[in-house]
Amino acid sequence: MRFKICLVLTLPLALAACGEGKAPSEKLKDATTELVEEAAGEMPPALAEGTYAPRDECAGLPGADAFRAALGRAVEARDADALAKLAAPDVKLDFGGGAGTAELRGRLDGDAPNLWDELDTLLTMGCAADGRASMTIPWYFAQEIDAVDPMMGMIVTGENVPLRLEPASEADVLEPVSWDVVELVDGLEPEAPFQHVATTKGKRGYIATDRLRSLIDYRLMASSRDGKWSITSFVAGD
Repeated sequence: MRFKICLVLTLPLALAACGEGKAPSEKLKDATTELVEEAAGEMPPALAEGTYAPRDECAGLPGADAFRAALGRAVEARDADALAKLAAPDVKLDFGGGAGTAELRGRLDGDAPNLWDELDTLLTMGCAADGRASMTIPWYFAQEIDAVDPMMGMIVTGENVPLRLEPASEADVLEPVSWDVVELVDGLEPEAPFQHVATTKGKRGYIATDRLRSLIDYRLMASSRDGKWSITSFVAGD
């Protein structure tokens, strides 16, 4: 559909080229190439409101839809064998040498059962494409985020999440935050219901812990070779 639109748009350009000293066919070719490249680079619409709201850039990549469907079925069924079959033999699992499908299967089957919950969450957070043969889930992880320290940065996972004056659900709302980044002021307090954060504009307040996700939390990366997609990395941290 995009190619048809581009061809229609370039017809007036080809006619105009007659008086510019360049053959219409050459002008048509140049304009078509430019518009096709521009269309291909368009960012897909966000699935929610907010700067870093999930987007799906991976739909339509060769083989990607089938791969992600299989990934979704494996996660829903909590099927470690099925998930391992979607991973590369040397899939990276941490920054301490953990790797391989056997290790992945072992972690999913008992050593780290919360990994299934992490995968559940990831599958709702969009997908970034790098060319035609690489993807990153969640989408925001592939974006350039330099407004906060990545080690202290958190993404607000939701629309109109209240930034409160005090760490209490009944406290006054300073402003709503939608799928944007904030920075921890006092470090993460995992057991606390609220975290003290600062927005990129410098406003400080408290956001519910369950609406925050570390910028370096779990992410899944996959690549395609000869049309076959494989998970190459499933890690958290840095």
